[in-house]
Amino acid sequence: MIPVIYGLSGLTITADERAFFSAADPAGYILFKRNIEDRTQVRALTDALRSMAGRDDLPILIDQEGGRVARMQPPEWPAFPAGPAFDALYETAPISGIEAARANAEAIALTLAEVGITVDCLPLLDVAQPDTTEAISIRALGSEPLRVAAMGRAIIDGLQRGGVVGVVKHMPGHGRAMVDTHYHLPTVTASDEELEIDLAPFKALAGAPMGMTSHIVFQAWDPERPATLSPIVIEEIIRKRIGFDGLLMTDDIDMKALSGTAGDKAAGAIAAGCDIVLDCWGRMDEMEDIAGRLSDIPDISRARLDRAMATIAGGRADGDLAALIAKRDALLAVA
Repeated sequence: MIPVIYGLSGLTITADERAFFSAADPAGYILFKRNIEDRTQVRALTDALRSMAGRDDLPILIDQEGGRVARMQPPEWPAFPAGPAFDALYETAPISGIEAARANAEAIALTLAEVGITVDCLPLLDVAQPDTTEAISIRALGSEPLRVAAMGRAIIDGLQRGGVVGVVKHMPGHGRAMVDTHYHLPTVTASDEELEIDLAPFKALAGAPMGMTSHIVFQAWDPERPATLSPIVIEEIIRKRIGFDGLLMTDDIDMKALSGTAGDKAAGAIAAGCDIVLDCWGRMDEMEDIAGRLSDIPDISRARLDRAMATIAGGRADGDLAALIAKRDALLAVA
């Protein structure tokens, strides 16, 4: 197994993809809107991926956050609210905000588990600032670290209740970025002391099963390299200072915040200390480049992966979706 999660090109596994994936043996896969049609199709796709890999606990990821970031959409699936809705409720009624976030996450998980998706790239633990890029602000759980941590913990719990692994992101914090990493490389000039605010939610949830890096340069820690490619940030800040020992994956290495070839970026991220590379777009030439640059997944990374997936072993998918949505909506109505 090589330490990469790949995207696919369409609604089914093509013959070329099947031959490549069978030979490369990636750690897992991630689905996007281009891979989603209806329940029957998605379930057939995830079953085919598991059969091809020969692993019942195969990580199959998706970004199903709610709001604008939702790969599975109405009318086939329910619409889910994004982080700011829960932040607004928390402002009025903190316990209700936490419970609404938990119920919403469990409802999301039920829709994912039904079609064989096992990992959701949620929650965002990024602490919003007044000038946070809209790419994050429209998704964030708020600007107060303890509030973000409390709702983030509820989301991880709700996802697990529904049989899905959660991923805390974007470590060590994306809230101070003023540009979108899909297109630009942000540089954060905040001091080490100021950045304690950004680290606080991640410290509170250091025991999360999976985490995702941010493609951001933090001048206080490593002025030369973005966090994803920085052994200083990964080892000294994420692993030691935050205390995170879960599976650490990169954000999508195709984002324009990172420069170089796909293989260069993938090799650099693994060398910096990431456990897994996330390559989302299903472009065969880039996937082959990455596979040619990576060795087998290290034992410590495989152990983290196995430990994360074991958190949903025998997971339930028998919750009452309608009841969870009704509970969430009744709570949100308070705000």
